[in-house]
Amino acid sequence: MPEQTLVPASPRTARRSGALPTARAHRRYWAVLATLAVLSVLIVFGNLAWDNPMPFGSAGFWRIAELRATNVVIVVLVAFCQALATVAFQTVTNNRIITPSIMGFESLYRVIQTGAVFFLGIAGATLVQGVWQFVTQVVLMVCFAAVLYGRLLSGKYGNLQLMLLIGIVLGGGLGALATFMQRMLTPTEFDVLTARLIGSIANADASYLVLSLPIAAVAGGMLWAGGRRLNVLALGREAALNLGVNHRRETIVVLLLVSVLMAVSTSLIGPMTFFGFLVAMLAYQLADTHDHRYVFPVAWLTGVVVLGGAYFVLKNVFYAAGSVGVIIEIVGGTFFLVHILRKGRL
Repeated sequence: MPEQTLVPASPRTARRSGALPTARAHRRYWAVLATLAVLSVLIVFGNLAWDNPMPFGSAGFWRIAELRATNVVIVVLVAFCQALATVAFQTVTNNRIITPSIMGFESLYRVIQTGAVFFLGIAGATLVQGVWQFVTQVVLMVCFAAVLYGRLLSGKYGNLQLMLLIGIVLGGGLGALATFMQRMLTPTEFDVLTARLIGSIANADASYLVLSLPIAAVAGGMLWAGGRRLNVLALGREAALNLGVNHRRETIVVLLLVSVLMAVSTSLIGPMTFFGFLVAMLAYQLADTHDHRYVFPVAWLTGVVVLGGAYFVLKNVFYAAGSVGVIIEIVGGTFFLVHILRKGRL
């Protein structure tokens, strides 16, 4: 009987442990990341330079570009907050179709904005603007999340599904309260309020960036640095405990960091319910891995391409930059329905 010789696997088919198990997967990931990075740079440059009346490179050109830079920074910041918050939230809840918006952050934002106009009139819309008002909104949203997470996850009967259900109920109640107050407003007051309740880059104030940038950097940086722990949490509670991870504590920490990012994003530009879902869904498809250290950068760049691209097209083609939030919600909601119908279950 002839002896059988073992032929070593070729480099193309050789597999290894890790997030990118094959050389082909490794090349594909970095090609996708490089493509998204190039598209992001082109979109950023396009928003700064397109339709700039001054000659390229002149002092006037850079002065106009500097005025537009605020909106570009806001796009990058919101994409960062929404992308990391949604991916991390879906991980700890073990559900790919929900977003942090269901916990009532946007409903609380609507109540604050509506209440200001309801009690103070049109002047109330301006009284809730400013650095300290921005900080107050962020603190209220984070405290709301801390009370919710702390009570429902730290108790004897701590249950993540119960927390999600109560968050949805509270969000619905706050939304109903905001709707009731809106019906009592005059047409003029309602028009002024509506502009604040639609997610728009125009809602943001450059003065907010002084605080929102470092807050988002710290919260997002902690999530990014904890990518390995998120990988363990994604395995489920029992597997995480067997691997020596305090599942309850880590879940609360992640949810609090998610609430900070969502509070910054919502207070900055207003509600964008389906933007995070759209970005997270595309990121997982493009990255083709479950390792958060690889998913996070793809999700962030995808968010910049989606939000920045929508803003560029609507501003320079349709001259309707204020409708970015509406378009993102329509597209994101459509993808959400398609995703649900393809899976056939929640």
